[in-house]
Amino acid sequence: MAKITYKCPCTSGKIYPDCCELVHKGKTDTPDAEYTVRARYTAYCYGNIGYLVDTMHPRKRRIGDSFSLSKLIKKTRWLGLKIVCHDAGDEVSYVDFVAYRLENGLIAQQHERSKFVLIEGKWFYFDGEELPPLKLERNELCFCGSGKKFKKCHETLPAKIEAM
Repeated sequence: MAKITYKCPCTSGKIYPDCCELVHKGKTDTPDAEYTVRARYTAYCYGNIGYLVDTMHPRKRRIGDSFSLSKLIKKTRWLGLKIVCHDAGDEVSYVDFVAYRLENGLIAQQHERSKFVLIEGKWFYFDGEELPPLKLERNELCFCGSGKKFKKCHETLPAKIEAM
């Protein structure tokens, strides 16, 4: 059987079996809130609803979360992740990120500042503040992790103005 060599969607540069798959299978924990964002993004890409619910803060879980996540995952094609900044704390951390997706043939953004809380050595998503979309610069590296400049990669897709 051939070894899987595709890059992890979290944009770490590692291959999935050596990256987020270890977290998703419970073989390792995320060391910080930023890595938790990366693992959650990858879970969205691969439809790992169990991991998404498990990493939601226990006080924020609701009946129907799995159903809502399933609907979102089925209708979304994720294109890339950009971590804008990570304000690391000992028990509470914030991660500002943009998740890019294809929506009706347009590039759309989910730009969010997420709050994470550490409970018994594990980071949990608590809530997030929606932020305005970022301007996509032609000469910066593309959000998809291809290593190409945006103008040579996804710029050919029109961008949607509003956020998710």
